[in-house]
Amino acid sequence: HASALMTIEEFAAGPAQSGILVDREVVSLFLHFTVNPKPRVEFIDRPRCCLRGKECSINRFQQVESRWGYSGTSDRIRFSVNKRIFVVGFGLYGSIHGPTDYQVNIQIIHTDSNTVLGQNDTGFSCDGSASTFRVMFKEPVEVLPNVNYTACATLKGPDSHYGTKGLRKVTHESPTTGAKTCFTFCYAAGNNNGTSVEDGQIPEVIFYT
Repeated sequence: HASALMTIEEFAAGPAQSGILVDREVVSLFLHFTVNPKPRVEFIDRPRCCLRGKECSINRFQQVESRWGYSGTSDRIRFSVNKRIFVVGFGLYGSIHGPTDYQVNIQIIHTDSNTVLGQNDTGFSCDGSASTFRVMFKEPVEVLPNVNYTACATLKGPDSHYGTKGLRKVTHESPTTGAKTCFTFCYAAGNNNGTSVEDGQIPEVIFYT
């Protein structure tokens, strides 16, 4: 983050008073300058807006296999939800060859108008396990009920795990309120690197209700 490279005097004179950063971030940066060991400065990958409630996630696959290859095409899957949610990221599968870094571009597209509603060029590190690895958007993406969206991930890196025995419908039930959020997945025609309802990438959607 740029301001972490300034001197504390420059920072106090400029950005700290400019109103650009919210107070919590100013405090966090002052700590960054004055405290050792430094706390992690954390407002790059954190959703900005105050999302109430807990982070939730669903996984559309029942089994993990290897291997899935990447040649520059995006893995894509269409989805719709029965109520308004905010998608904050995806869980993606990582390498079958041990610890690896991937570059990835993630997007959520409004399917009918082909408008990109949210995207991030980022990366993730994986440990060679069959777990999913979180890749987050810069800001939460609002997803409206009964509208088609396309989840899209373009990975650069070695062959990875992939999911099989995919579910067309996945329901998340809140442990506290019992409220149900139902996802319906369907095939994204065109270039999808082989990802479908049955198998492929983009196993997890991470969201707030």
